[in-house]
Amino acid sequence: MGPKTRALLIGLVVGTTAGALLAQHSMDRHRRQLFSGRPLRRLSALGYVNSHPSVEAVHLLQDYLAWERHPVLRRRAEAIARRMEAKLG
Repeated sequence: MGPKTRALLIGLVVGTTAGALLAQHSMDRHRRQLFSGRPLRRLSALGYVNSHPSVEAVHLLQDYLAWERHPVLRRRAEAIARRMEAKLG
């Protein structure tokens, strides 16, 4: 294996690892904002969760639905959870 190939592989591994860590950090930050006292932050967090469907996101939305009292945000979260459940099977 040549030095260019080795550098490319190292860069790929480092980039993938950094991307995974950044995604996890972003999900953690939005998870905290999902339970914020400010409705606009919760709405923003719902938008983020909506764009990143996963089994973990469905579980997070279930916890959120048990907590949320604002009717508009509850309806939005319910719609997102239903779409994710249908998509993920």
